[in-house]
Amino acid sequence: MSIRVLVADDQEIVRTGLSIILDAQPGIEVVARAADGREAVDLARRLHPDVCLLDIRMPGMDGLQATRLLAGPDVEDPVAVVVVTTFDLDEYVYEALRSGARGFLLKDAGAGVLAEAVRAAAQGDALIAPSVTGRLLAAFADSAPSRPHQPLEPLTDREEQVLVAVATGRTNTEIADDLHVSTSTVKTHVANLLAKLGARNRVELALWAYQTRRVRT
Repeated sequence: MSIRVLVADDQEIVRTGLSIILDAQPGIEVVARAADGREAVDLARRLHPDVCLLDIRMPGMDGLQATRLLAGPDVEDPVAVVVVTTFDLDEYVYEALRSGARGFLLKDAGAGVLAEAVRAAAQGDALIAPSVTGRLLAAFADSAPSRPHQPLEPLTDREEQVLVAVATGRTNTEIADDLHVSTSTVKTHVANLLAKLGARNRVELALWAYQTRRVRT
């Protein structure tokens, strides 16, 4: 079955362009377009897309508010949200990640990266623009509490390796190749990390890795 995507951007030419790019990708279908956050939330709640692709700056309700309503920590059935923006180190991006966004891309990302982010979000993973992953997460970590929470159980050596790989933007397939293990083994390690750290997604794992200085820019 195709991954059903909602695209929200206040510029019609951008909405159309993103939709054309995604519709051309195998296994991805754009099922709705929205011009602002309120329309995006209404459509998402009615159509239940697999992934919402949201611009941050939109009139009325912006992408941040929409992300909180669709993917926030208090949402019982969160939707996978990927934020697309022209601002790579903007306070709005930090807030989007806090609000539950699973991905962050710049609008100049290529079609392949865009499709990869959508697929990752649909699978419960996350993708952040490789060009800004380190700078963005490090800056975000610096703004977080000085004493990060501790894991429920100590991390194993292998989990530490996987955590660092996740924090540097590696996909499950890339991590499996790097560590010479199967992708299913990597997924098991990621699931264990999520449980031990009480994290909701890979973005939160990456943030914790930066906060605890396991990864540095």
